[in-house]
Amino acid sequence: MTLPRDTGTAQSLIISYLTLRKLVGLLGAGLPFLMAVGGRLLFRTAIQSSISGYYYTGMRDVFVGILCAIGVFLVSYHGYNLADFIAGKLGGLFAFGIALFPTTPDADASPHDRLIGEVHLTCAALFFLTIAYFSLFLFTKTDPTKTPTARKRQRNKIYLICGCVILACLALIAINLMQKGGAIIPEAVHPVFWLETAANLAFGISWIVKGEAILKDEGVKESRQNRNESADWG
Repeated sequence: MTLPRDTGTAQSLIISYLTLRKLVGLLGAGLPFLMAVGGRLLFRTAIQSSISGYYYTGMRDVFVGILCAIGVFLVSYHGYNLADFIAGKLGGLFAFGIALFPTTPDADASPHDRLIGEVHLTCAALFFLTIAYFSLFLFTKTDPTKTPTARKRQRNKIYLICGCVILACLALIAINLMQKGGAIIPEAVHPVFWLETAANLAFGISWIVKGEAILKDEGVKESRQNRNESADWG
Protein backbone atom coordinates (compact mmCIF):
# COMPACT_ATOMS: atom_id res chain seq x y z
CA MET A 1 0.00 0.00 0.00
CA THR A 2 1.46 3.36 -1.04
CA LEU A 3 0.34 6.53 0.67
CA PRO A 4 -0.17 9.81 -1.18
CA ARG A 5 2.91 11.97 -1.76
CA ASP A 6 1.32 14.90 0.04
CA THR A 7 3.06 14.72 3.43
CA GLY A 8 0.12 16.21 5.32
CA THR A 9 -2.28 13.60 3.99
CA ALA A 10 0.31 10.86 4.52
CA GLN A 11 0.87 11.85 8.14
CA SER A 12 -2.89 11.98 8.75
CA LEU A 13 -3.26 8.42 7.44
CA ILE A 14 -0.33 7.26 9.56
CA ILE A 15 -1.99 8.70 12.67
CA SER A 16 -5.30 7.06 11.79
CA TYR A 17 -3.63 3.66 11.37
CA LEU A 18 -1.80 3.99 14.68
CA THR A 19 -5.02 5.06 16.40
CA LEU A 20 -6.87 2.12 14.84
CA ARG A 21 -4.28 -0.31 16.15
CA LYS A 22 -4.40 1.15 19.64
CA LEU A 23 -8.21 0.98 19.68
CA VAL A 24 -8.18 -2.67 18.61
CA GLY A 25 -5.61 -3.43 21.31
CA LEU A 26 -7.48 -1.60 24.05
CA LEU A 27 -10.77 -3.29 23.19
CA GLY A 28 -9.15 -6.72 23.08
CA ALA A 29 -7.27 -6.31 26.36
CA GLY A 30 -10.20 -4.67 28.11
CA LEU A 31 -12.92 -7.12 27.08
CA PRO A 32 -12.51 -9.71 29.87
CA PHE A 33 -12.19 -7.05 32.57
CA LEU A 34 -15.24 -5.15 31.33
CA MET A 35 -17.21 -8.38 31.42
CA ALA A 36 -16.05 -9.44 34.88
CA VAL A 37 -16.15 -6.05 36.60
CA GLY A 38 -19.24 -4.79 34.78
CA GLY A 39 -21.10 -8.02 35.41
CA ARG A 40 -20.26 -7.94 39.10
CA LEU A 41 -21.06 -4.26 39.67
CA LEU A 42 -24.12 -3.92 37.49
CA PHE A 43 -25.77 -7.32 37.71
CA ARG A 44 -24.06 -9.12 40.62
CA THR A 45 -22.91 -11.72 38.11
CA ALA A 46 -20.22 -14.16 39.21
CA ILE A 47 -17.25 -14.99 36.99
CA GLN A 48 -18.51 -17.09 34.09
CA SER A 49 -16.95 -20.27 32.78
CA SER A 50 -15.69 -18.32 29.76
CA ILE A 51 -15.74 -14.77 28.46
CA SER A 52 -18.30 -15.89 25.89
CA GLY A 53 -20.52 -17.06 28.76
CA TYR A 54 -21.33 -13.41 29.45
CA TYR A 55 -23.56 -13.57 26.38
CA TYR A 56 -26.17 -15.14 28.68
CA THR A 57 -25.89 -12.38 31.31
CA GLY A 58 -26.83 -8.73 31.51
CA MET A 59 -23.50 -7.93 29.81
CA ARG A 60 -24.64 -9.46 26.52
CA ASP A 61 -24.97 -6.18 24.63
CA VAL A 62 -21.56 -4.96 25.78
CA PHE A 63 -19.96 -8.29 24.83
CA VAL A 64 -21.51 -8.31 21.35
CA GLY A 65 -20.84 -4.59 20.85
CA ILE A 66 -17.12 -4.83 21.66
CA LEU A 67 -16.63 -7.85 19.40
CA CYS A 68 -18.46 -6.14 16.56
CA ALA A 69 -16.33 -3.03 17.05
CA ILE A 70 -13.17 -5.16 16.89
CA GLY A 71 -14.59 -6.82 13.77
CA VAL A 72 -15.26 -3.48 12.09
CA PHE A 73 -11.77 -2.20 12.92
CA LEU A 74 -10.10 -5.35 11.60
CA VAL A 75 -12.13 -5.38 8.41
CA SER A 76 -11.11 -1.73 7.93
CA TYR A 77 -7.44 -2.59 8.47
CA HIS A 78 -5.45 -2.88 5.23
CA GLY A 79 -1.89 -3.04 6.50
CA TYR A 80 1.23 -3.09 4.37
CA ASN A 81 0.63 -5.88 1.87
CA LEU A 82 -1.80 -8.55 0.75
CA ALA A 83 -1.11 -10.79 3.75
CA ASP A 84 -2.03 -7.95 6.13
CA PHE A 85 -5.13 -7.19 4.08
CA ILE A 86 -6.39 -10.79 4.08
CA ALA A 87 -5.55 -11.39 7.76
CA GLY A 88 -7.43 -8.24 8.75
CA LYS A 89 -10.52 -9.23 6.80
CA LEU A 90 -10.49 -12.79 8.17
CA GLY A 91 -9.92 -11.61 11.73
CA GLY A 92 -12.85 -9.23 11.42
CA LEU A 93 -15.15 -11.93 10.04
CA PHE A 94 -14.18 -14.32 12.83
CA ALA A 95 -14.85 -11.60 15.43
CA PHE A 96 -18.33 -11.13 13.95
CA GLY A 97 -18.81 -14.89 14.12
CA ILE A 98 -17.91 -14.97 17.82
CA ALA A 99 -20.46 -12.23 18.48
CA LEU A 100 -23.31 -13.52 16.33
CA PHE A 101 -23.04 -17.25 17.10
CA PRO A 102 -23.20 -17.58 20.91
CA THR A 103 -21.36 -20.22 22.87
CA THR A 104 -23.24 -23.28 24.06
CA PRO A 105 -25.09 -22.46 27.31
CA ASP A 106 -23.86 -24.27 30.39
CA ALA A 107 -27.29 -25.77 31.13
CA ASP A 108 -30.24 -27.11 29.13
CA ALA A 109 -28.48 -26.87 25.77
CA SER A 110 -30.51 -28.15 22.82
CA PRO A 111 -28.91 -29.84 19.78
CA HIS A 112 -29.35 -26.53 17.94
CA ASP A 113 -27.58 -24.68 20.78
CA ARG A 114 -24.69 -27.12 20.62
CA LEU A 115 -24.40 -26.72 16.84
CA ILE A 116 -24.29 -22.92 17.17
CA GLY A 117 -21.77 -23.36 19.97
CA GLU A 118 -19.51 -25.37 17.68
CA VAL A 119 -19.59 -22.54 15.15
CA HIS A 120 -18.73 -20.15 17.97
CA LEU A 121 -15.76 -22.23 19.10
CA THR A 122 -14.50 -22.51 15.53
CA CYS A 123 -14.71 -18.75 15.01
CA ALA A 124 -13.00 -18.09 18.35
CA ALA A 125 -10.14 -20.48 17.58
CA LEU A 126 -9.64 -19.05 14.09
CA PHE A 127 -9.80 -15.50 15.43
CA PHE A 128 -7.01 -16.09 17.93
CA LEU A 129 -4.95 -18.00 15.37
CA THR A 130 -5.27 -15.01 13.05
CA ILE A 131 -4.27 -12.62 15.83
CA ALA A 132 -1.29 -14.85 16.67
CA TYR A 133 -0.32 -14.76 12.98
CA PHE A 134 -0.34 -10.96 13.11
CA SER A 135 1.98 -10.96 16.13
CA LEU A 136 4.36 -13.68 15.00
CA PHE A 137 4.69 -13.01 11.29
CA LEU A 138 3.27 -9.62 10.27
CA PHE A 139 4.17 -7.26 13.10
CA THR A 140 7.73 -8.62 13.27
CA LYS A 141 8.50 -7.78 9.65
CA THR A 142 11.31 -5.29 9.11
CA ASP A 143 12.05 -3.11 6.12
CA PRO A 144 14.79 -5.15 4.35
CA THR A 145 16.50 -1.96 3.16
CA LYS A 146 17.07 -0.66 6.70
CA THR A 147 18.79 -1.86 9.87
CA PRO A 148 16.29 -2.52 12.70
CA THR A 149 16.51 -0.01 15.53
CA ALA A 150 16.96 -1.09 19.14
CA ARG A 151 13.32 -0.23 19.79
CA LYS A 152 12.22 -2.29 16.78
CA ARG A 153 14.09 -5.31 18.16
CA GLN A 154 12.41 -4.79 21.52
CA ARG A 155 9.00 -4.56 19.87
CA ASN A 156 9.67 -7.75 17.94
CA LYS A 157 10.40 -9.58 21.19
CA ILE A 158 7.06 -8.41 22.57
CA TYR A 159 5.23 -9.48 19.40
CA LEU A 160 6.82 -12.93 19.59
CA ILE A 161 6.00 -13.34 23.28
CA CYS A 162 2.39 -12.23 22.71
CA GLY A 163 1.96 -14.60 19.76
CA CYS A 164 3.36 -17.53 21.74
CA VAL A 165 1.14 -16.72 24.75
CA ILE A 166 -1.93 -16.73 22.50
CA LEU A 167 -1.01 -20.11 21.00
CA ALA A 168 -0.21 -21.58 24.43
CA CYS A 169 -3.54 -20.40 25.82
CA LEU A 170 -5.39 -21.90 22.87
CA ALA A 171 -3.63 -25.22 23.38
CA LEU A 172 -4.43 -25.27 27.10
CA ILE A 173 -8.07 -24.37 26.46
CA ALA A 174 -8.34 -27.19 23.93
CA ILE A 175 -6.78 -29.65 26.37
CA ASN A 176 -9.11 -28.52 29.15
CA LEU A 177 -12.22 -28.79 26.95
CA MET A 178 -11.25 -32.30 25.85
CA GLN A 179 -10.87 -33.52 29.44
CA LYS A 180 -14.58 -34.05 30.05
CA GLY A 181 -15.22 -34.77 33.70
CA GLY A 182 -11.53 -34.80 34.50
CA ALA A 183 -10.14 -31.42 33.58
CA ILE A 184 -6.57 -30.76 34.60
CA ILE A 185 -7.66 -27.49 36.21
CA PRO A 186 -10.90 -27.68 38.26
CA GLU A 187 -13.86 -25.98 36.60
CA ALA A 188 -14.53 -24.06 39.81
CA VAL A 189 -11.39 -22.05 39.05
CA HIS A 190 -12.84 -21.06 35.63
CA PRO A 191 -9.68 -22.03 33.70
CA VAL A 192 -11.12 -21.18 30.28
CA PHE A 193 -12.06 -17.68 31.40
CA TRP A 194 -8.57 -16.95 32.73
CA LEU A 195 -6.81 -18.50 29.75
CA GLU A 196 -9.00 -16.43 27.43
CA THR A 197 -8.15 -13.38 29.54
CA ALA A 198 -4.42 -14.06 29.12
CA ALA A 199 -4.86 -14.51 25.36
CA ASN A 200 -6.84 -11.26 25.13
CA LEU A 201 -4.18 -9.41 27.10
CA ALA A 202 -1.48 -10.70 24.77
CA PHE A 203 -3.63 -9.71 21.79
CA GLY A 204 -4.17 -6.23 23.22
CA ILE A 205 -0.54 -5.61 24.18
CA SER A 206 0.66 -6.64 20.74
CA TRP A 207 -1.69 -4.22 18.98
CA ILE A 208 -1.06 -1.39 21.45
CA VAL A 209 2.68 -1.73 20.86
CA LYS A 210 2.07 -1.83 17.11
CA GLY A 211 0.07 1.38 17.52
CA GLU A 212 3.21 2.94 19.01
CA ALA A 213 1.64 3.70 22.38
CA ILE A 214 4.92 2.41 23.87
CA LEU A 215 8.45 1.66 22.60
CA LYS A 216 8.12 4.18 19.80
CA ASP A 217 11.29 4.98 17.88
CA GLU A 218 12.67 8.40 18.78
CA GLY A 219 12.16 10.99 16.07
CA VAL A 220 9.90 8.61 14.13
CA LYS A 221 7.25 11.22 13.38
CA GLU A 222 9.65 13.63 11.69
CA SER A 223 11.49 10.94 9.76
CA ARG A 224 8.28 9.44 8.41
CA GLN A 225 7.05 12.83 7.29
CA ASN A 226 10.28 13.45 5.44
CA ARG A 227 10.41 10.01 3.80
CA ASN A 228 6.65 9.66 3.33
CA GLU A 229 6.67 6.18 4.83
CA SER A 230 3.56 4.20 5.70
CA ALA A 231 4.53 3.23 9.28
CA ASP A 232 3.71 -0.40 8.64
CA TRP A 233 7.24 -1.67 9.19
CA GLY A 234 7.52 -1.96 12.93
